[in-house]
Amino acid sequence: MAGKGQVLGESLLGEEEEEEEEVDPGPPQIDPATGQVIPRPKKKKRRVNKMGRRKLLENLSNKPTDFQIRVKVLEARQLQGGNIQPVAKVTVANQTKQTRVKKSTNSPSWNEAFFFNFKKSPADLMDELVEFKVFNSKKLRSDSLIGSFKCDVGMVYLEPRHSFLHKWLLLSDPEDTMSGAKGYLKVCVCVIGPGDEAPSFKPVASEESDDIESNLLRPAGVQLQPATFTLKLYRAEDIPRMDSAFMQGVKKVFGIGEEQKELVDPYFVFSFAGKEVQSKIMYNNDHPDWNQILKIGIQFPSMCERLKFIVRDWDRVTDDDTIGTNILATSLISSSAGSGPEDDQFDSFLPTFGPSFVNFYGSTREYSDLPDEYDDLNLGKGEGVAYRGRALVEIQTTLGELPEVPVEDINNDDILRVQKFMRRRKYKLHAAFLNATMVSAIDAPVEFEVSIGNYGNKLDENTAPCPSTTQPTNAVFDGCHYYFLPWSGTKPCVVVESSWEDISFRLEGLNLLLKIIDTLEANIEQVRIGIKAKLPTPELAQLLISLLDQLEQDCRKKLPEPTPGRHVSNELDRLTRDYREFELETIANNVIKLKTSATDVLEAMAEVENYLQILKNIAKEPQNSMPDVVIWMISGDKRLAYYRIPANEVLWSQNPDYIGRLCGRLQTLQLKFPGLKAEKEKVSEVPAMLRTKIWLGLANEDDAWHRMQTEGELAVYAETYENQCNIPVVGWTKKGPLGRPKWSDSQGKCSLPRESFEPPPGWRWEGDWYVSPELSMLFDKDAGHKTYMEECYEMHSRLPGTSWGPATRPWTDVKGDEMAPKDSVDLPPGWVWEDVWQIDLSRAVDEEGWEYCVESTMGGYGPVEKRYHLCRRRRWVRTRKLVEDAKQKKHKLIQEKKIEEAAEGWEYAPLFNLKFHATERTMDMVRRRRWHRKMICEKKGADCYFAMKFEGKKKDEDDKEDFNAAYAAPRMFLTFKKPFKYQMRAYIYQARDLLAGDETGLSDPYARLSFLTQSSVTEKKEKSLCPTWDQTLIFEELEIYGDPRAIEENPPEVMIELFDYDKFGSNEFLGRTKAVPMVKLDPADARMPVLQWYPISRGQEDGGELLAAFELFLVPDKNASMESLLAGSDLPFLPPKKGDLFLVPNGIRPVMQRTAIEVLCWGVRNMQKFQLSAVTSPSIEFECGGHVQESNVIKSTKKNPNFTENILFFDVMLPREELYMPPMNIRVRDHRQFGRKPTVGIHVLKSLEEFRCDPVQAELAEDDDGVQGGLVNGGRGGEHVIDMPAEERKVEKIKPLINIAKSKLDSAFQRMKPDPVVDEEIDWWSKYYASTGQTHKCKKYIEKGQDKIEVYQTHLEDVDFTNGFSDFCSTFELQRGKDEEDEESSVVGEFKGGFKVYPLPPDPNDEMPSKVFTNLPSSTPEECIVRVYVICGIDFQPNDTSGLADPYIEIILGNKKISDRDNYKPNTIDPVFGQMFELTTMLPVQKDLTIRIKDYDIISSDDVIGETTIDLENRYLSKVRATCGLQKSYCIAGVNQWRDCIKPRQILENYCKQNHVSGPHFYGNNSVKVGKKIHNLADYEPNKPVDPNVGPADERLALHVLHTLPMVKEHVETRPLFNPIQPGIEQGKIQMWVDIFPKSLGPPGPPFNIEARKAKDYVLRIIIWNTVDVVLDEESITGEKMSDIYVKGWVSGIDEKQKTDVHYRSLDGEGNFNWRFIFPFSYVPAEQVMEVRKKEHFWSLDETVQHLQPNIVIQVWDNDKFSMDDFLGTVSLNLNAMPMPAKKASSCKVSMLPDITTGSEVKLVSLFEQKRLRGFWPVYNDDTGTRTLTGKVEMEMELVSVEEAEERPAGQGQEEPNMNPKLDPPKRPETSFLWFTSPWKTLRYIIWRNYKWYFIGFLVLLLILLLVFLFLYSFPGEVSQWIVNG
Repeated sequence: MAGKGQVLGESLLGEEEEEEEEVDPGPPQIDPATGQVIPRPKKKKRRVNKMGRRKLLENLSNKPTDFQIRVKVLEARQLQGGNIQPVAKVTVANQTKQTRVKKSTNSPSWNEAFFFNFKKSPADLMDELVEFKVFNSKKLRSDSLIGSFKCDVGMVYLEPRHSFLHKWLLLSDPEDTMSGAKGYLKVCVCVIGPGDEAPSFKPVASEESDDIESNLLRPAGVQLQPATFTLKLYRAEDIPRMDSAFMQGVKKVFGIGEEQKELVDPYFVFSFAGKEVQSKIMYNNDHPDWNQILKIGIQFPSMCERLKFIVRDWDRVTDDDTIGTNILATSLISSSAGSGPEDDQFDSFLPTFGPSFVNFYGSTREYSDLPDEYDDLNLGKGEGVAYRGRALVEIQTTLGELPEVPVEDINNDDILRVQKFMRRRKYKLHAAFLNATMVSAIDAPVEFEVSIGNYGNKLDENTAPCPSTTQPTNAVFDGCHYYFLPWSGTKPCVVVESSWEDISFRLEGLNLLLKIIDTLEANIEQVRIGIKAKLPTPELAQLLISLLDQLEQDCRKKLPEPTPGRHVSNELDRLTRDYREFELETIANNVIKLKTSATDVLEAMAEVENYLQILKNIAKEPQNSMPDVVIWMISGDKRLAYYRIPANEVLWSQNPDYIGRLCGRLQTLQLKFPGLKAEKEKVSEVPAMLRTKIWLGLANEDDAWHRMQTEGELAVYAETYENQCNIPVVGWTKKGPLGRPKWSDSQGKCSLPRESFEPPPGWRWEGDWYVSPELSMLFDKDAGHKTYMEECYEMHSRLPGTSWGPATRPWTDVKGDEMAPKDSVDLPPGWVWEDVWQIDLSRAVDEEGWEYCVESTMGGYGPVEKRYHLCRRRRWVRTRKLVEDAKQKKHKLIQEKKIEEAAEGWEYAPLFNLKFHATERTMDMVRRRRWHRKMICEKKGADCYFAMKFEGKKKDEDDKEDFNAAYAAPRMFLTFKKPFKYQMRAYIYQARDLLAGDETGLSDPYARLSFLTQSSVTEKKEKSLCPTWDQTLIFEELEIYGDPRAIEENPPEVMIELFDYDKFGSNEFLGRTKAVPMVKLDPADARMPVLQWYPISRGQEDGGELLAAFELFLVPDKNASMESLLAGSDLPFLPPKKGDLFLVPNGIRPVMQRTAIEVLCWGVRNMQKFQLSAVTSPSIEFECGGHVQESNVIKSTKKNPNFTENILFFDVMLPREELYMPPMNIRVRDHRQFGRKPTVGIHVLKSLEEFRCDPVQAELAEDDDGVQGGLVNGGRGGEHVIDMPAEERKVEKIKPLINIAKSKLDSAFQRMKPDPVVDEEIDWWSKYYASTGQTHKCKKYIEKGQDKIEVYQTHLEDVDFTNGFSDFCSTFELQRGKDEEDEESSVVGEFKGGFKVYPLPPDPNDEMPSKVFTNLPSSTPEECIVRVYVICGIDFQPNDTSGLADPYIEIILGNKKISDRDNYKPNTIDPVFGQMFELTTMLPVQKDLTIRIKDYDIISSDDVIGETTIDLENRYLSKVRATCGLQKSYCIAGVNQWRDCIKPRQILENYCKQNHVSGPHFYGNNSVKVGKKIHNLADYEPNKPVDPNVGPADERLALHVLHTLPMVKEHVETRPLFNPIQPGIEQGKIQMWVDIFPKSLGPPGPPFNIEARKAKDYVLRIIIWNTVDVVLDEESITGEKMSDIYVKGWVSGIDEKQKTDVHYRSLDGEGNFNWRFIFPFSYVPAEQVMEVRKKEHFWSLDETVQHLQPNIVIQVWDNDKFSMDDFLGTVSLNLNAMPMPAKKASSCKVSMLPDITTGSEVKLVSLFEQKRLRGFWPVYNDDTGTRTLTGKVEMEMELVSVEEAEERPAGQGQEEPNMNPKLDPPKRPETSFLWFTSPWKTLRYIIWRNYKWYFIGFLVLLLILLLVFLFLYSFPGEVSQWIVNG
């Protein structure tokens, strides 16, 4: 689809954004309330007109095509939540893939790519959604959603290159929309169709800074907020029947039914962005009043574009059927154009719509119980062929809230308010049919029906009858091939009355804009033609100025406004009108500026194209509630073909600016078959061509239509048919079993007796009833023909089981009417036979021309005989030619008598539902004839429908027929007095590039022309894709009715169809094209028609071009009065004849001049087998303009596929104008045994223009003016870069040179001892990264300022100066076989050669210029060494389910194959190969080098990911020396060591010799003269070279000179890979280059070492000394705040976590640890990335390698014994760029850490340079989205290599060896312990410390109480003792 890639349109964005400059380059600011980036103020530089609306994807194909959607998820930032495990999931059209889970981070980096492959039609795919979701992964529970983003595929497709590259998506929560941003996700997405180039997802160097704001994907500066689409659904009407009437019939039989029901149960579905809501079901109702509100909650602004309205029919048993679908683009009903008037922009508005009707289209309305083949049309796929109802809806958008209930009822006020939008006016739709030609339906009478909405639908019982159809007419053969309807001078007219809302103000506005667009496009086309014709600048400027004047004047026209009282407008009307006025005003102002400021025509045209795109964007009317006009071709009761015209195009208006562009104008319509069936079944015929005039307007304005019909008279007739049947004995009678009324309509459905017709009020009869026979019966078949093909059918029949014999009517015409046998067919007077009777085999018949059927009257013939067939027929044809006129006149009189006989007008048929014919046959049981009576209108605007009167008949309830008959519709005709006679001459000169119709890859083409009622055929040309017919076809005596001036203004189209003639079977269709003839009303008109190329197409395929011209003469009438048009002079003479055929006359045919064509016939390559045997001895035949030259024969392509004699010469007469240049046909034949010479390949070179050059003048043999000689300028030359001399003495000269070069190189290589001081960071990769701009990977190399190389983002053949290496010879692909659209490519080989075309002196005696192709290189094979360097792969298509691949390289050259399977790269789609392969080959025998990338599989065979092929021969022969790229400098050692097999000085000498440039003359070592220019070394090297390894000065100087020449420099090319399974879709790219060294020039230099960089092993030692100010998370039993602190750390990506011991019961946030973490890891110093190798799963075979930033994560936790530990804070440090630690705890703050907002203000250092750091780092928690300081960690980091780590060992934690430095156990306060493990400590430190005074007080109190108790206890005893003892 290179041509096809554009199935979908080129870059579909015509937008130019405004260029803006940012005022403040500081970091983005974050709004604390929402967490959103605050847009920076911008200042405008200049305003380029910006399109407010998103461009719509239109006219997308419905053909399934291969597509690939690639998504790369790079990273996320600021995800909401602390310490989360993020995982991203991507869903595209129901396919979901997910990334790896990242541990404990809210800024994860994934860098994973996903490929989604589809085989879908573009139209379906663009509606699918792309959704990104980020989840917090949970082990045992379902993941919780953090945020999501979705848009449709179409939005991505509209972007440049169909991709979003490195865009940040704003993630939000779809449920809770007020919560603002949930984080940012960085992605790349692209949509690739066949032939599209895939953009690279590699990060661009400048994006390291990563400005989120400028790449943020969410509508500019708008916050995502919740919104509700509210759809008010009022009612629907005209819904077609969808259900079977079976149950109705059953109920009727049993008499239980109620009244007749409508057989449809509709409900309405409203969907947007994947959500849908549906209304209630209205049972048995075809005009439902739903009166409901449907609501959908959305995120506004939404990235989705299309609202879908679907009406479905509910079914009890089966699936619900879709009745119709309407898609509304939100960009049409809203505007996000700008932000307000101060920007000089239009105010944006939210989606709003209606109240207005929306129309539904789909398959035909007629109900059938069988499944409908066009069901897809109801789903909105393809163009709907019929109207299927309409619904009244209104949409409003409310911001800031989501719907609580999806469905509710509309209140009564709204229902009343909407009444005014339903007011109807009466409209009339008039159509006049002037011609119907190329009619494909010939078995039954054909009629055309015109309808708008459901009005005029003839087959729908519910619509009132109206004259919406033409009368049924049999098609008539045109004497050559096609059929037409013989309407002659009575052209049928139809009129359809309908009632619609008056929305003329909408449609008139649309018409005005469409007219502006038409005018502008026509003017642009004129300027384009001017540019093509290379007009002088002043004339071009004049054209441009008039275009701009016209555009400005058009844009100033006033848009129509709704008239109060007549129109009812809504909000969207007002907004749309304002928006259009604003855009028109802007364009007008810009045009004025452009007129003054434009300097360059092309620039101005680009600007005008931009205006055109804006106009197209606003020329859309979303609220077009007037249904389209549909024209149907009906045969019998079957709808065959249709054409749809938007109502606005034919709408009449009082204001001429607002009239539809086709209103009342003569137009030619090519009908279409409905649905995709025709495309699928490859139906090539045109259903019919119509010339019609159509007019639509208000019923009270329809006299405007009558005023337009000046040429003929409009007449109205009442019509009825008289029916009779044939009863044995009685004969023909009206009585008896007719099966239909005696008088009826044409279908026999209702009774229409003649006497019951009464003229409607306002009308009267004129004349009486008369018989009006069917038109084809009166038609004289050969009228107006000079040649005519007479046809007759030989009929056979048999009884079952007997053999074939002549039928009862042995000879008939096409309709089956009896004829005389073929040999006694009368030749009419004045005619002679041209040939004998022949059987027509060009149809669907068997070998003898028979076709079979069951019974001849029923038709349905087929080419295969079956036992049940009882009839067969074959067609005989014979051509006759008109010679004489006198007899003919007599013959006309006889003919007129015949017409009188036919005036009885009976048509006969076996039964009424079969086909009628003109003559009676034995089988015929019924007959009918048609009666007409003319009516005249007396009162303007009176209805012309008959109200029939019926007498004496009881009105029965069920008598539906009578109800229908009560309104009978008359027939209308446009009658013309007499026709004008015309003659059309078609000059068919030649065609080129036709499709191949035969297996040989050729065709036998002929062209068939159809023009109105005649057609004609050119002769056939054998075996050619570029036939030159040079033939004039003359169409005599064309009768055309109507005013010649109208014909001149709007001539009928000529249809040209091309066919490939086949002896057997039907001829194959090759394509068709249309043309419009030049009309000459006066034959003496001096204008000459110009031959033009008309593009031919077959369906969607391009089928070549036809060079032709056409003119139409009005034939003058001898008897006309002088004033009349017909009084012209005689027709021009007939063109000269060649045999029987007319040639194209001089003056029209191209002017010839003598021309030379030199053909360089170099060789053929890769010829594939033909008829199972190899092509070994080919020769080539060249044909141009009828002249043929043949090359000699190659003896054996296996040994040498080149020709021994290379030059062929044509001296021919060719057209001077390039436009008419005939193509060059290249045909390869193989010479086989027994003299067979089959054609084994062909190539058609459409144009030789690119090979034109000036003839070489003999005296200019020495071309010395500068280096750029040779073929580049088309002068002498054509020799080769590497001289391969043919003569002996030259060889002798060069041999010593080679030996000297060898010895020099050898000695140089011996001198090159390796430099001991090689810096490990300087390698070939440094040079590569320095050239690709990845400076962080090669800092040292750049500092040294060494060479860079060219890195091309495409293959070398596509780089500008190489021209695909076609400077010596080009490669032409040879093809064979038929052109089938779906087939794989039919390339069967290549021809290598070239052409030079130049004029020769007209006099043959003049001296010939010398040849261009001279000094050719030898064509014998050459042995070469080939080195293939493969660097890396980019974005490979993954082959494993994991979304990764295990790629390895396979190299194929001729029969050699190198597989590098053992070195496969596991689990990657971006592998770094870094491998060089060396092979030897013979050029050109083995010239195609294939690099194939395969996917390693253990069990199954390895799959091919993709491959690319390089033509080594082209590079070897090219003059730009593509064998080995020139290095920047000549070094004898080091990274840039010279690798070519010859040195720069030798290369320069060879170059000069081949291009006839004098030199090189060296003066010393520092200056050289080449040609006329002197080069000094000092000019190229002002300073001494930096590299210590540079070579000698003369070689360096020669190299500098070579760099000024067009030669291939040292480079890396990027080649796309393709896979035959998905042809045309890129499967990834590889970066590589190839060196070719011919062995004859000596051995090549040493190859580059491009091995991938190896990682070094490091050990990171971290000592956690202390923590300070950690937040206290727990409360102890005693109510104190405290924390049990420990510290955890890991290297992210390796994820092996280490923990300190726990510091229990920290009361002040301090923790003491003295604990060592040890993290070993691998690191690539040159690229500053860490290399992580680990297995994805335990069952994985290989470790996956990832390159990550060396990030260390340190977290502080609170230990809990009986619950989950609590997370307190974290800090993540990038070892390459980490903030300096604080010296003191007090100065440690969160602001030390870099952040998206404060990235540039923090000083960062690299641990790899510092080796050791110690200090305080902050830890923080950002659960809430903002960082809060939760503690400080004092730690020491030391980075040591593995060797140092072994020298200075250190143990983990406090284990042995505890040294470097030795860690003492931490001095923790006594209070630090775990309470339940140390009860005594618990008593001492917790209980005693806190409660000792309570204890002491308690004890004292206890003592006192004890004392008191003892006192009280002992006191009485003691006292008594004391008293006793007292």
